[in-house]
Amino acid sequence: MSKRYYVTTPIYYVNSVPHVGHALTMLACDVSKKYQEMRGRESYFLTGTDENGLKVKEAAEAAGEDPMAFVDRISQTFKECADELGVDYDVFFRTTSEQHKNAAQKLFAVIRDKGYIYMDKYEGWYDVSAETFVREAELVDGKSPDGNEVRWVEEENWFFKLSAFGDKLLAKIEEEPEWLLPQGRQNEVISFIKQGLRDICITRANPGWGIPVPGDDSKVIYVWFDALINYLAATGWPDGDWESLWPADVHWMAKEIFTRFHATLWPAMLMAADLPLPKTVIAHGWFVFGDSKMSKSKGNVIAPADLLKFFVDKGGCSLEVARDVARFSLVRALPYDGDTNYTWEEVGRIYNADLANDLGNALNRSLSMAHRFCNGVMPTDSVEASAVEAIATAKARAEKAMELLKLDEFAASGIDLIRWLNKYIDDRAPWALAKNEDPALGGVVASMLVVVANAAALLYPVIPSTSGAIFGQLGVGAVTNWDEIGGDVIPAGTTLGSPEPIFPRLDKTVMEEMKPGAKPVVEEVKKEEKPKAKSLPEAVAEIEFPDLMKIDFRVGRVIEAEPVEKSEKLMKLQVKVGSEMRQILAGIKKKYSAEDLIGRQVIVVANLKPAKLMGLESQGMLLAADDENGDAILLQPDAEAPEGSRVH
Repeated sequence: MSKRYYVTTPIYYVNSVPHVGHALTMLACDVSKKYQEMRGRESYFLTGTDENGLKVKEAAEAAGEDPMAFVDRISQTFKECADELGVDYDVFFRTTSEQHKNAAQKLFAVIRDKGYIYMDKYEGWYDVSAETFVREAELVDGKSPDGNEVRWVEEENWFFKLSAFGDKLLAKIEEEPEWLLPQGRQNEVISFIKQGLRDICITRANPGWGIPVPGDDSKVIYVWFDALINYLAATGWPDGDWESLWPADVHWMAKEIFTRFHATLWPAMLMAADLPLPKTVIAHGWFVFGDSKMSKSKGNVIAPADLLKFFVDKGGCSLEVARDVARFSLVRALPYDGDTNYTWEEVGRIYNADLANDLGNALNRSLSMAHRFCNGVMPTDSVEASAVEAIATAKARAEKAMELLKLDEFAASGIDLIRWLNKYIDDRAPWALAKNEDPALGGVVASMLVVVANAAALLYPVIPSTSGAIFGQLGVGAVTNWDEIGGDVIPAGTTLGSPEPIFPRLDKTVMEEMKPGAKPVVEEVKKEEKPKAKSLPEAVAEIEFPDLMKIDFRVGRVIEAEPVEKSEKLMKLQVKVGSEMRQILAGIKKKYSAEDLIGRQVIVVANLKPAKLMGLESQGMLLAADDENGDAILLQPDAEAPEGSRVH
């Protein structure tokens, strides 16, 4: 079998349930895998759990559980985390499996036979919480550098000659500068190695839990030496067709386990056994809250299930869309070099800015105008050259980002293409072309639709369900072949679907709830007033000219429109007034459809105090006249006017 693309998460320690920091690494692998499959490459994705540590046994005993039952229960929560986010792993590997035990013992024996493992006495401090040996000089106020309690250990143990591999590791880094990513953390590894590598103790006295040393049942293999072997063990090594997977193409992980273990110890172990090294080892930063790393003990953990529930209950998303929202927010915020302040407020900002305001808005505008100006059919006109160039640029940018595994930039390439489209629509003004019967209209609408489709294809590895839904509204099957991006993805004459909002915008009330320390807000729902019977306009009191000047009338343009559920007359509009976007609720549902409103200029009372209607905030009012039935006739400029210009 030919070599498959093999990508791994670290295997997660079963000391607590997963949070979005764990989910981030799973998603990094899932996005990488889906991208490679779009490129036509068969892929294999490993994740799993690390279960052989001493503190696992102690935690199980403290909980009054059998250790195996304990790890079975916790391991299952990581599977559930992956499933909640649509993570398509191929193997969930556990270090308590016989397959792993056999491979770990075999590799230990191979390295020992080659002279790199020897017996000696260990005397020193041991951090049980981190499963790490600690030097005297590293202690801080009698605790480990992580602030954990340490124990003094004196044991006869097996040692690995890590000191023999410093020069070889430095040579590898120099020869392959993109082996360790990102560059900043590679520099940390170089500095760590140059300080001098010391031989490390790789066994402990057998506590009745763990993998026994081959030929010496009085000892178990040190959990970090044991755990790292999982990547190789999952290939079937040393038997079968293991070389169809090994070496791994990418090891993904968080930064705390990069320098000492994955970038130093693990490659040295492979060198000692004369086995190929992984092609790329990459460590992302942490999700933080202020100055604190996300941690269950600090109570600042966001669970993936909570993200999904929020966007279903508060955001009004379907479960499939909520899953993609969570996926997108995690990938978009991925801390490549530094750390990212990932909070509920930041999730809401990403959602509104990238998905609701940009992607959802562009889809709605494009389809609405295609129905309004082209009878809901893909035009036969050629896509304009500027759109073709924008798609090609975005595709090249995505490819470059994936080469360096900059997944945040990969996601940005699709969203920035959508932002290009929204500006293109404003610049080309298809409503004006239609009004003037300009023959360029067909090409502009075709360009709009094709750009939306290609952006959805670029974003497929990140938001696969939503990407498919976008293509469904465009009347075609999803594009999942990378080579098709930039081509004729919507054939001329295709009947387009109706625009259906995918990402309901989070209003200010919900956004306030997402701020740190905010309490849930119970919204008041106001009843709609029944329209009064119309006869002649009633006389109103006279006002002075200064009173009139207090009202700020502005020209706006309707960018997005959708009916308000459970309301007979309200439409929810996103209206662009100058550089500002306003949400305005207008009682025009009986008179106008969403397709009638998209792209239309309107007159807005811009300084009206916001009000709540049907639980939604309205940030202005539209000017309208009454027809003979009392229904609204929207007022608009006689000719195109600059958005935001004053009406006087």
